[in-house]
Amino acid sequence: MMTFPYKHVLLIGATSGIGLAMANKMLEHGIRVTAVGRRKERLDAWVQENGPEKAYSVVFDISKLDAIPQFVADVTRQHPDIDCVFINAGFQRMTDFTSPETVDLVTYHQIMHVNYTAAVTLATAFLPFLSGRSTATGLIFTQSNLAIVPAVSLPGYCASKAALNTFAMCLRTQLKDAKSNVNVIEVFPPAVQTELHDYLGKGGNTLQMRMPLQEFTDKAWAGLAKGDDEVYVGFIPPEERFFSIAGQRRAACEEWSARAKALLAGARS
Repeated sequence: MMTFPYKHVLLIGATSGIGLAMANKMLEHGIRVTAVGRRKERLDAWVQENGPEKAYSVVFDISKLDAIPQFVADVTRQHPDIDCVFINAGFQRMTDFTSPETVDLVTYHQIMHVNYTAAVTLATAFLPFLSGRSTATGLIFTQSNLAIVPAVSLPGYCASKAALNTFAMCLRTQLKDAKSNVNVIEVFPPAVQTELHDYLGKGGNTLQMRMPLQEFTDKAWAGLAKGDDEVYVGFIPPEERFFSIAGQRRAACEEWSARAKALLAGARS
């Protein structure tokens, strides 16, 4: 039986919800965790609760793209044994384009900025460090089942996760073709009982329709510990169609990559 191979995880977006739950799960399994988030008081309390010998924290706002290179340089210098980066931060809002006068484009673009652009910027900044390690390293993205089948009330969120899924598929294939030591892993949650949905208020936040956080964490950890590079928790029914879409997209991406590589090699010969 495989086990999670990484010993020190930098977990971005770790002050609540899935990030905090996964950080605690990793600590339970003897993995050191450096938690990253914007809320210093929560990070300080988490380190104090778990002990500074295995739990560390860094206050950082990933939306500040220009600051990411220095953040990466500082955190990898302080913790050179990091062998896995888990990019989890993100947020969600509903948008109704049938009433365009109500659309808040600033918020819409911020969803794309945080959920996609910042994640790509972070991954790009960490890749030289992870590639330079002598052992296998990991780059984990929190996705969403809505990356596969979108919810029409959440066009910005779904588009950001679909874009991130496409990026991760391409990155995984590029790195595998290059025989890189960096493994690209994606975790696909369903709707989970977290702060992500607090904007809906008590009336819209129907908890019974969302998976309990502990249940999600246990299932996600089981997939990560098994060594899966795509960890799906739940699905958007019907199940067979959902996994057919997901599987065929990945297969088509990898097959087209191989064909394009062969065509390019033939043109050069």
